[in-house]
Parts: sequence; structure tokens; C-alpha cells
Amino acid sequence: MIYKRSSELFAEAQKVIPGGVNSPVRAFKAVGGDPIFVKEAKGAYLYDEDGNRLIDYINSWGPMILGHAYAPVVDAVIQKTKKGTSFGMPTEIETLIAELAVSMVPNVDKIRFVNSGTEACMSAVRLARGFTKKDKIIKFAGCYHGHSDSFLIQAGSGAVTFGSPNSPGVTEGTAKDTLLARYNDLENVESIINANKGEIACIIIEPVAGNMGCIPPVKGFLEGLRALCDANDILLVFDEVMTGFRLAKGGAQELLGVDADIVTFGKVIGGGLPVGAFAARKEIMNHLAPLGPVYQAGTLSGNPLAMAAGLAMLNELNSNPQIYKSIDQKTAYLHEGVAKVLQNYNITHTINRTGSMISVHFDETPIVDFETAAKGNNETFKKFFHGMLDNGVYIAPSAFETWFITEALSYKDLDETIGAVEKVTMKLK
Repeated sequence: MIYKRSSELFAEAQKVIPGGVNSPVRAFKAVGGDPIFVKEAKGAYLYDEDGNRLIDYINSWGPMILGHAYAPVVDAVIQKTKKGTSFGMPTEIETLIAELAVSMVPNVDKIRFVNSGTEACMSAVRLARGFTKKDKIIKFAGCYHGHSDSFLIQAGSGAVTFGSPNSPGVTEGTAKDTLLARYNDLENVESIINANKGEIACIIIEPVAGNMGCIPPVKGFLEGLRALCDANDILLVFDEVMTGFRLAKGGAQELLGVDADIVTFGKVIGGGLPVGAFAARKEIMNHLAPLGPVYQAGTLSGNPLAMAAGLAMLNELNSNPQIYKSIDQKTAYLHEGVAKVLQNYNITHTINRTGSMISVHFDETPIVDFETAAKGNNETFKKFFHGMLDNGVYIAPSAFETWFITEALSYKDLDETIGAVEKVTMKLK
């Protein structure tokens, strides 16, 4: 395929935008080459500025669970736009989507809307600290909760007692209150808690990780975290920015049967528009201003366009629960087809999948945490990525990202994708 126009646009963008992109992964640094510039999208397909059609497996990193330009969402946004785009005042639609979201998600009474997943996670941690009157948090290596200072932390062998920033601009004062744990390692978490008795406000986790590829929790891990939190007066925060309303109507809590104390959302809940949210039981949420002392605010929070898109999306998912069965079956079909091709050509690989999230790792070791994910053959992934792109399939331009499946994909699309995998795999040998 030819990407001449995309390359020209990228050259122009680099003159006025740092790195030519407004989010780093878009720059193709991990895979090489120039990023693709999208002109439009419909259903399961992207159409770039050079006129190429690509089957899309990132779907705006998750929210397009029903496909691009989904008519009920588009219509809702158009109609709402005609009445004004922002007011900075309460609107009825905020209550309508709040009522619907709370009815769909287990173990929450109230929800507050913000403008991004980063804001949602940042606000959830602030709320946890305010509610518990404790300062430290535990996060997991490889889990991404946005670019708030508290989450951009690197740790080595001293993780139990000390954190150090791995992004310039994050102070060591902030870093010391973030403790880094290993995903799927309950003993590691328990040792961190024991070394910081009475100081930890919350544990924040992606219940199904999506930022080191798709990594499901091992049996008993989330249940163990729940028990540790209960025993030590720690709040359990599920970052469901990716998994919320995607893995089930009630997200990972419903699918995996584990209750969190605070849940964060993004992606699907906004129908593709910029939005985030966090929710909890009323005794926790009532600590937020104006009812309580924990301050959180935003001029565009509850923006009517985002609320209209989100309400239309949630209404579709709530009224058609068979969507989840259908999209999970499509993901399983893709999993089986890709695995068969890679096995036939003796390509070392591991495929992880939960619901409509899936990732391919070029390593035979079970991928259970960031350390094992990092052992994958990145050179093979680069070739695989560009080979798929040349065959009209767009996957995440990083070995550390999950693929997101959309209901708009047909089985013909899935067969075309599996066929592309075979063409690419033949050249990998």
C-alpha cells in the first residue's frame, strides 16, 4: 500500500506538534515508519488520506465497540449539537446517563463524569486518599492509569519502601507515595502492604490489563486483593477505562465476580467522545465537593455532546445484551484462526484473550505480567505489524497494547484478517 499523503502530513505535523502527534504511541516509534493519517471511518474500517481501506483492530483504543460512526451515536450528537455545545451548567442528560450507568454496574450508587480516563483515575485516587486519610497507593508495573504524576513511577528492587519517578517532571515527593507491585503476584502485594502498615489508601489496578498486551488476572488474584484490602482498610480501585461496558454490561466486576470500592471509566462510556467517569458507593462518593471536603471540578465535565454520545451507546448495550455474546464469539474465532496459522508455521507465540480484548505475543512463555510481556520478540512484532498493514489490517503499533474487537466486524473481515496473518507469517519464516 502507498502512504505518500500520510507521510507528507506527518512531516507538516512535526513542525507544529511535538513529535507530530498528540499522544506518543501514534508516532510509530515502537514499530518504525510514519504513522497513518485517517480521513474517515465507518463500521469496522478506517479510510486513510491515501485512500486505503484498513480493517481496524484498535477502534480508537476501545470505545468503538459497535463500530465507527455508529448511527444512533452520531444522530444523538448531531441533535444535541444543534442545541448548544457547552453550558457549564447542569443538564438533564447528565442525570439520565448517570442513572443508566449506575443501574448497569454492580456495587456503585453514584457516578461523577470528567473529561478523560486520566482525570477519572487521578480523581479516584484523590478520593481514596481523602476518604481513608492515608497517602500511599499501590499500582502495578505495566498497568497504565493515565499520565497523572502518581502513576508515572518506575521501581526496582526497592519497590516495597521507595518509588522513583521515571518521567522528568514527576517529583520524588510524589513518587515516594506510589508503591509498585507485580501484576498477578499476590505475595508481592502482601509484602508491600506489610512494609507500609496503616499508610496505604488504595490499590489501583486494571482488572484485565490492556497496556502490556491483554493480560487476564490469574485465578484467585483479584479475590486475594479484595481480601487484603478488607483486612487492611484499603480501598480497591478498578481502572475500567478499557474494560468498562466492554467485557460485560457491568464490566470486569460483573464478568469476574469481584467488587471494587471505586471504579473508573472512559472509552465506551463516552461513545467515542472525550469523557471519563468514576463511581463508588454513596458513602465514598459523598466525600466529594460540594457534599464533602475532597475537591474535584471541570468546566467541560458532563459536556452535553459527550453525554449524548455516551447515553446512546449505553442504551444500545443495555437493550441488546446479546452483543456481548456475539462480539466474544468473534474474538474467539479470530483467536483460533490466528493461533492455527502461527502454529502451522512454527512461529513462537502466546495469545491472551478476555472477552473482546486479545493480544499476540511472540514468545512461548505465559504472559502474566509486565516482565514476561517485555520478553517478547519485538523485532518479529515490528515485521508482523507492517506486514499486516501492507495487507490492509491495522493493529496497535506497539507490542504492549491489546487489540479491541468491534461488533461491526463480519466473519468475512475476520477471515480476511486471518488470511493476512498467513501471508505475513510466510515471510516471517
